[in-house]
Amino acid sequence: MPIKTPSELFIHDLSDTYSAEKQMTRSLPRLARAATDPQLAQAFEDHLEETRAQVERIEEIAEALGLKLKRIKCEGMAGLVEETLSMVDQVQEGPVLDAALIGSAQKAEHYEIASYTSLILMAMKLGYAPAVPLLQATLAEEQATDKRLGAMAEASAIEQAEATS
Repeated sequence: MPIKTPSELFIHDLSDTYSAEKQMTRSLPRLARAATDPQLAQAFEDHLEETRAQVERIEEIAEALGLKLKRIKCEGMAGLVEETLSMVDQVQEGPVLDAALIGSAQKAEHYEIASYTSLILMAMKLGYAPAVPLLQATLAEEQATDKRLGAMAEASAIEQAEATS
């Protein structure tokens, strides 16, 4: 069924983002297990807890606005997850894999940041006031995670990977 109105687009994009977050809840434990740097593993575990709360926020938004989420699969996140899991299988365990995991995780974070930025703008334009602070809270978490991952890459992952190659 084609999307014809801005509110239908909002429901579609919210549903797509819901799917993306659900996919992240399934992939983050594997990333935590694959990481050899304990801080990186902890970052993935911490983000898993945040992601579970983000899923709940989307459900809260749908309930507050009286929207029914669509059962769709976020193909963008599916591709990012598939690419990341492929890296886990292809890259030797250790600092090089940690660097690859950080890069892959940042790709997913940037995808989510773009999704939430768009959803906030649509919610504001559509008058969906109850959704805005919830979406902004999630956006702030995604940005903080991206910053944390970037700092980890800058601090050690790349140098350690280069030193072991």
